[in-house]
Amino acid sequence: MSKKTTEQYLLMPGESGWELWANNGDGEKGQVRQFETGLSKAGEIPSLPNGDLTMLFPVRSVTATPLQVSSDDEALFEDLAAMHVERLGLRTDPMAGQLTDFFVISKSAETTSLLPVMLRVPAEGDLPARGPRAFDLSARAMPVTGDVVALWKEFGRWVFAIYQNGVLAYCQATADDSASPGVLLSREIGFALIQLSMQGLNLQPARLLVFSPDQELDVSGLREPLRLPIELRAKPAPVLPAQLSKLLPADVRAARREATRRRNMTIGVAAVATAYLGLIGWLGYGMWKDSAETKRLLAAAKAAAPEGETYALYVAKWDELSHAIELQHNPVDILNRIASCIPPNSGLRLRSADISALSVKLIGEAPQLQAVNTFSLKLGNHNELATFEWQTPEPNQSTRGWEFVFSGEVPSGDIQP
Repeated sequence: MSKKTTEQYLLMPGESGWELWANNGDGEKGQVRQFETGLSKAGEIPSLPNGDLTMLFPVRSVTATPLQVSSDDEALFEDLAAMHVERLGLRTDPMAGQLTDFFVISKSAETTSLLPVMLRVPAEGDLPARGPRAFDLSARAMPVTGDVVALWKEFGRWVFAIYQNGVLAYCQATADDSASPGVLLSREIGFALIQLSMQGLNLQPARLLVFSPDQELDVSGLREPLRLPIELRAKPAPVLPAQLSKLLPADVRAARREATRRRNMTIGVAAVATAYLGLIGWLGYGMWKDSAETKRLLAAAKAAAPEGETYALYVAKWDELSHAIELQHNPVDILNRIASCIPPNSGLRLRSADISALSVKLIGEAPQLQAVNTFSLKLGNHNELATFEWQTPEPNQSTRGWEFVFSGEVPSGDIQP
């Protein structure tokens, strides 16, 4: 008998609303569109089938900021991408979840092209009622090859993406909702290519792909000023990249933590209930054997009833003591997480660290300003320090370098009773 596999589903933006695709594990051929909702809010979808759900964010939800770096050391890519995003003035709320990620476009012996992306904080109704297993971008699921520009509609507006050797290098949403793409849209693509060239990414697409269900669509307005061969095709079935993104909004992350907590609580209650029911069963058997023992056994069952209240009281007391006894609230463990954010070989050191489960105050110094900025950035992006709201004012220059005083506090609304 063959083992039943979990159904794989893909929620992606369509031309007029969210689409649901099913995958039977046979690559692109295995992707079958189940339905198109006509809804632009994923939270308004009435029901989703059971199974593993992956959600592809629309192009309008992300900001792409490609760059070229003079390094091929993969260990530096994350910090370089984060510093590039911050230098552009784009800063995410650490309490909103993992909203940034980066992808490698191309890599050579001396330089690497990276695509950092920042996800807009999802608004009410932007996420489906059932939390997806993973997230990625719709532009990364387009199966294209070579150096091309792809153009399609999402939620009634045109979006475009630029690919290098079939790898996403840039994507952008537009405000153009016209039936046919025209000269203004062509110029917007041209401006994007010029801007990328100024940033060191000399992308030279060989053709322009227009994905549309209307094979009679008028695309003549795109010929100027791009002057690229234009191919009109039906939109292909999505193909997920080999490695999915790390994007994870806070609502889904919190839901997963709560589900784990509820599951552990259910297991504990079930264990107590099983023991209790076992006791009742054993006592019931004695009652059946000897009616003279019935009264005594009923008294024993009644005496066992307060165990549920005792267990509930125990759980409440455990929650009250969580900040004192759970490892994640231990000052030494918190200090270890903070120490992991110190850039290696940077000379940055902490002169003082006042740490508790609810607040942190760090006083330190570093010979270089960049080391302090990198340390500040890593504190804000560290998943295991996400419960703290960090205050990282500008450091002060001293005779020994740069001195800083950083502080972090757990918001009162996030403190568990």
